[in-house]
Amino acid sequence: MNYSKLFPKTRREDPKDGSSPATKLLVRAGFIDQISRGIWTMATLGLKVRRNIERIVREEMEKAGAIELELPILQPRELWDETKRWDKYMHAQIAFHLRDRKNVDYILAPTAEEVITDFARKNVRTVYDLPITLWQMSPKFRDELRPRQGIIRGREFVMKDAYSFDSTKEGMLDSYEKMDAAYNAVFTRCGFNFIKVEADSGSIGGSGSAEFMAVTQFGEDTLLYCTQCGYGGNQEKAKAFFQPYINRGRDALQLLETPNVKTVEQLEVFTKIPASKMVKTIVLIADEKPVIVSMRGDLEISEVKLAGLLSATSVETAPFDVVERVTNAPVGFAGPINLYGKTDVPYFFDYSVEGLQNFLCGANKQDVHYIGVNSGRDFPEITEYKDLSKAIAGQHCSNCQEGVFEEKHGIELGHIFQLQQVYSRPMKATFKDNSNEAIPYWMGCYGIGVSRIIQAIVEQNYDDRGIIWPFALAPFKVIVIPVKPENDRTARDAYNTIREAGIDTVLDDRDVRIGEKLTDAELQGWPIQVVVGRSWESEQKVEVRWRDTRSYDHALFSVTKNSLPSALLTSEEFITLIKKLQNQKN
Repeated sequence: MNYSKLFPKTRREDPKDGSSPATKLLVRAGFIDQISRGIWTMATLGLKVRRNIERIVREEMEKAGAIELELPILQPRELWDETKRWDKYMHAQIAFHLRDRKNVDYILAPTAEEVITDFARKNVRTVYDLPITLWQMSPKFRDELRPRQGIIRGREFVMKDAYSFDSTKEGMLDSYEKMDAAYNAVFTRCGFNFIKVEADSGSIGGSGSAEFMAVTQFGEDTLLYCTQCGYGGNQEKAKAFFQPYINRGRDALQLLETPNVKTVEQLEVFTKIPASKMVKTIVLIADEKPVIVSMRGDLEISEVKLAGLLSATSVETAPFDVVERVTNAPVGFAGPINLYGKTDVPYFFDYSVEGLQNFLCGANKQDVHYIGVNSGRDFPEITEYKDLSKAIAGQHCSNCQEGVFEEKHGIELGHIFQLQQVYSRPMKATFKDNSNEAIPYWMGCYGIGVSRIIQAIVEQNYDDRGIIWPFALAPFKVIVIPVKPENDRTARDAYNTIREAGIDTVLDDRDVRIGEKLTDAELQGWPIQVVVGRSWESEQKVEVRWRDTRSYDHALFSVTKNSLPSALLTSEEFITLIKKLQNQKN
């Protein structure tokens, strides 16, 4: 392709709303263009990158034996009513919906569980049809409250979703492992530095899920990772191990006046007691009903974990009036004494307070706290503890109990779920076993954010000159750059040679200075630059420059003054290089 035909042209200035390096670079380099918040046009170059991702995904799905189909984006409410998710999604205000001329409700697909389950119950009828995995790649829609970070969190995006159907739980787990392996292959081929972490199943449901995360400082998710055993989890899901507290005997219970001192930070200053020796009690609203949680003062509530415990759609901090009604005290003074065991409101204790002695807590009175508090003496013995706090860096890993968590940031690339029978039971999606009994399918669900991969890979691969595309995803693998007009014919010959080898190549045919051509080539991140100029005139050699200084053929390239690996190659050496590229182009 001739470079002069590529649109839009590169920009020198950053976009005003660029929220991360990759957003800025993709806009400046002409890969994407914003229409409005969360809605983007995929330009030619961005589309070519996405097609490369789609090809890799499609090849790995075929290797895994999955069958491709295409599901409708416009989905009728009646299917979503079967699983009772219509009201949940409307209440959460995360889906686009509409009505047709006959006043029938539809949803613009945020996901596809209902539609695929309906397809299966009509077409997958007996145990002999199983196992089967069906998949598609299509646009999805989500009414994001705060669209951000370019195409990472947009309102329209392209997803690949697959669904496995099995006759037994063991079969479901086997399908889950196969898709796990396929996902590892996809993200490895794309060139990611990624980790797999334990995750929350959220609105999709089921039990047992994992996320594949691209590790980057600009990631929207906080991850906890154990360097000892390799366990990882999203902060909202990761579980810490709390070392047993040493039994030091019980202090006397004392009432402490704390005038206008109610936050943990204020109490630390006022009492000289560390937050880890405090128990804070918070009131939340889960699906419009109050819930009480007591936990260690230096930790934060995981609303995701609490939602999972209660099977709630939404969890949020309770308003002041609800807190006062539940605790009979102003915000900041709640505690378990005279509250735990004496209220009809569900009350949970986090694992962090199991065995904690002589702690500080609120007294459920204005400007008063207790110190020297112990469960079983000062309020009823706690019989059960729950994992409800966010894990943090420095805590011990629950998997090996020896390693400690390190904090990382990541962008979600894919998510795999063990759906169990969450959809097949309410939708009466069954198969006939050998005894002719109707049994609900055991299902799995597997998603990849295809369009967000474009930006996620750039968040990991850029420098101060621009994008550095991994070879497998680059829209063009090679750009051929003539230095002067008199080099145009030789440059086109080189361009034709590369194209005939089956390698995506672009020829910079613009009548602009060589400096501008090289600047644009580095901004747009072509893996290999072939420069035809003085060296061809004097030595019949072309200069071949490798964009990624972190990974290149050391036997072929030497390091030049501008830090770009480059080499002068004869025609024969150039052909040898092209053959090498042929072998790795996929």
